[in-house]
Amino acid sequence: MLERLAMTEIHPTAIVEDGARLGSGVRIGPFCVVSAGAEIGDRTVLQSHVVISGHTRIGSDCQIFPFASLGSAPQDLKYRGEKNQLVIGDRNVIREYVTMNAGTKPDQRLTQVGSDSMFMTAAHIAHDCVVGNGVVFANAATLGGFVTVGDNVIIGGLAAVHQFVRVGRNAIIGGVSAVVNDVIPYGMVAGDRAQLGGLNIIGMKRRSMSRQQIHNMRKAYRIIFSDMAALEKQLGMAQDAFPDDGNVADLIAFMRGHSDRHYCLPRRQLVI
Repeated sequence: MLERLAMTEIHPTAIVEDGARLGSGVRIGPFCVVSAGAEIGDRTVLQSHVVISGHTRIGSDCQIFPFASLGSAPQDLKYRGEKNQLVIGDRNVIREYVTMNAGTKPDQRLTQVGSDSMFMTAAHIAHDCVVGNGVVFANAATLGGFVTVGDNVIIGGLAAVHQFVRVGRNAIIGGVSAVVNDVIPYGMVAGDRAQLGGLNIIGMKRRSMSRQQIHNMRKAYRIIFSDMAALEKQLGMAQDAFPDDGNVADLIAFMRGHSDRHYCLPRRQLVI
């Protein structure tokens, strides 16, 4: 039988299969279902009607609201029942009807979600996504498969991110946006199809960036996007202009990194 650790509470109507691993202080509310392969960290709370499927690992101090479904089979026609996994970090708030699917990629079969994040009602994370720390997904924000989302990203309500897109750290995506291309770090995008509207200056200030660092990023942004037909040349110019700025270096590295998509671009070419 399942070993129930001290102070762990399981409602009589919940189903916790033999083999599930529960940390200390876990609370499982009415009508929840936890699979045999699941692992739930200390003090995490499943309020009610939560379903934890497959080989799902959830960290400590998470709050999971009714009707969330975590670790279910990926919505991918190629999936044939192979063993896969969903890993969720610590201190996340996962609201009603949120869905997160396990992975399908043959070499890892893993969907990974970081810590200290808020996933509002009906947000969806598809198979093989990698989501960083401190993110906010507003109501019904949706990721397609194989999306990568950096730390401190905000995705507005009803926004949808296309498969294989990369979203850089500290970016913000406006509500009801269709994002079909990569979003640069600190980028601010919106629309259908989403276009780059500038830099997330508020996010920079929240990350305690100095006035000089913000100035450098704005100048680098203008250099890079002043000639979209010669991107590599412009990246080199920005690198030469700010060789010691780590934030600019991260932006350039992101844009030089491998991607299956293009970039969200400004609505018009910038003039330096």
